[in-house]
Amino acid sequence: MGLRDLIYSLYERRLAAWLVGKPHPRHVGVLCDGNRRWAREMGYIDPNDGHRVGAARIRELLRWCDLAGVEHITLWLLSTDNLSRPASELDPLLQIIEDLATELAADGNPWRLHMVGALDMLPAPLAEALKAAEERTLGRSGGAQVNIAVGYGGRREIADAVRELLFEAAKAGKSLEELAETLEVDDIAEHLYTKGQPDPDLIIRTSGEQRLSGFMLWQSAHSEFYFCDAYWPGFRRVDFLRALRAYASRERRYGA
Repeated sequence: MGLRDLIYSLYERRLAAWLVGKPHPRHVGVLCDGNRRWAREMGYIDPNDGHRVGAARIRELLRWCDLAGVEHITLWLLSTDNLSRPASELDPLLQIIEDLATELAADGNPWRLHMVGALDMLPAPLAEALKAAEERTLGRSGGAQVNIAVGYGGRREIADAVRELLFEAAKAGKSLEELAETLEVDDIAEHLYTKGQPDPDLIIRTSGEQRLSGFMLWQSAHSEFYFCDAYWPGFRRVDFLRALRAYASRERRYGA
């Protein structure tokens, strides 16, 4: 172990010790951003090498979250906008996502998977593989619930929720006027992709970008945000612990 690694190891232990007994988030959302830029800076010719290293980092993140007591994790891996990328770039990324979901669903892992996003916009074989991975993890315990956001867009999620709410009302024989008179915020929340889960307490975005780009627009109303300069493949446990420290140091007032 080099001097730099030793210093980081000691710093990591110090951060972990400081966090003992401090408030921690139940639900963490992560925008895994910067894979291609990391690959370029590291000298890789194929930008998908950044996505492959980033996928391996996700497995580490889930273990860190389990150690920290995080119960729900939402990982944004592919947006609806990303689906317009050239096939030469998109197809390898879709395969990496499929391989990751299949691996996380493998026997011996503790995580329960839940796919969030417009799966109907994905190639049918990928959508089927993602659904199969989710079904394989039903009933698991001992690890966090992991929402894998693929083909995801925050505006699309809200539109889908409203659409489902309208179909439900029509099936129950309600008119639009009746629905409008009784509509509450919770009625929409109950039709989101993450229905039944707590809203994210903490949202982390890597790569230095300081915007949500449509991630969990509805659910993030009271979230704390942490923006990290590191690209996702270079995100370390030290960076994760720093995010938890920032969260624990803030006073959450929920508008009060």
